[in-house]
Amino acid sequence: MSFQLKAQRKWNCSRITDGAYESMIKAIAGDRNPSLFVMQYSGDWTIANLMVVPNSFFSSSVIEVRSPLGPLARRAGWTGCNINLRLIPPPGRITIVESGRPIATSRVRRQFAQAQRLRSVSPSVRGWTLDVLRAVTKMNRDRFSLQDAYSFEEELKQLHPRNSNIRPKIRQQLQVLRDEGFVEFLGKGEYRLCRSGQ
Repeated sequence: MSFQLKAQRKWNCSRITDGAYESMIKAIAGDRNPSLFVMQYSGDWTIANLMVVPNSFFSSSVIEVRSPLGPLARRAGWTGCNINLRLIPPPGRITIVESGRPIATSRVRRQFAQAQRLRSVSPSVRGWTLDVLRAVTKMNRDRFSLQDAYSFEEELKQLHPRNSNIRPKIRQQLQVLRDEGFVEFLGKGEYRLCRSGQ
C-alpha cells in the first residue's frame, strides 16, 4: 500500500490541495490512489495533529476540480484538484494524533482495519457506497431508518445523475455496508451504525 503525506503549519482538516485532476480521477477509478496522511506540525517541529484517510475512502465525489492555469502560466491550461475532506465519511478520517496527544494504538488499528474492508468493494461502485455511508453518518445518530436514508435521495441523484433508480441503489448500498460491518440491520427497516473505533 502506498501513502502520501500532506504537512503544514496550519491545521486544515477540511480541504487539501492536490495534483492534477484527471490523474487523480483515473487513479481512483483504477484503485491506484495512495492513502493520505494529513499532518500539522508545530513551531518546534513536533506533530500537533495527524490523521489518515485510507485509499478505499476516496471517490470522485470528494475531488474538486480547480480552475485551469491561465495562459501566462508556465503550465498554461493545467488543471489541479482539491481533496474535500469534509465529504469523506467519518470512518475514513482516522485520527492518530489530536492536539499533540496520540490516540490509543488499538483504537487506530481497529478503525483502520474496518476502513480496509471497503477494499473488497469494486472501485466502479465504491463511490455509491461511500456516498450512502456519508449520508447516513450526517444524521449524527446511531440508529436510523430506511426512510431516513431515503431523505438523501435528491442529494444522491445530483451526485449520480445517470442513475434513475436511486431508492433501490440506496437499499443495495445499505446491504453492502451491512456486509462490510459499517451498519447493522435491526429488522423492519431499522439500522444502526457500527463504530469500531469507540
